[in-house]
Amino acid sequence: MQKILIAEDDKEINRLICNYLSTQGYETLSAMNGLDAVRIVREQSELALLILDLMLPFQSGDMVLQKIRDFSDIPVIVVSAKSETSSKIDLIRMGADDYLTKPFDVDELLVRVEAVLRRYAGTSRQQHTKPLTYKNLTLDTTAGTASVSGAPLSLTSKEFAILALMLEHPQKLWSKANLFESIWGEAYLSDDNTIKVHMSNIRSKLKKLDPDQEYIETVWGMGYRLT
Repeated sequence: MQKILIAEDDKEINRLICNYLSTQGYETLSAMNGLDAVRIVREQSELALLILDLMLPFQSGDMVLQKIRDFSDIPVIVVSAKSETSSKIDLIRMGADDYLTKPFDVDELLVRVEAVLRRYAGTSRQQHTKPLTYKNLTLDTTAGTASVSGAPLSLTSKEFAILALMLEHPQKLWSKANLFESIWGEAYLSDDNTIKVHMSNIRSKLKKLDPDQEYIETVWGMGYRLT
């Protein structure tokens, strides 16, 4: 049974989500503030997913997300009353896997939960006889780890999946739509900045560990490929 942490300070909403997910076969835990959310993620290594409200006491949801990304790649669905595109982009940059705007229907939440867990499981199951390598970058898709010149490279599950896909097909030119539909398994919307944000994050992390190498180039009007 997969275990999900719900970090939401509204007791009624927290109870509603916990009860509903329990009826769908998930084990649930609750956190009523940001400090507890970080502590539980750190202590409960078997957690499958975090549902994270932004407006939490003691530590805001975005601060919680930043902190847990220092030590965990647990999938995170952010729940917020903010619907602005800029808020969604900022949270994706920080490592969120999905974003749901309040008020929401619990059936929609379930669909998002199932989709995120399915994507994450798909990434975790990828098997290769040897690690994927390109220049100084190495991805071990069996262990789910990445490194650059031997130094650990911290990636979210989606960032890892994007790099794995590109390294598996090093000659391919990937359009935004092709990448999005391959990784997210959903139809791509032309005004969606998700891929652009993830690529920016990946490049920034690679540049920090290997400033003298370029790994991904943008082919304007067409997409991305390994340099």
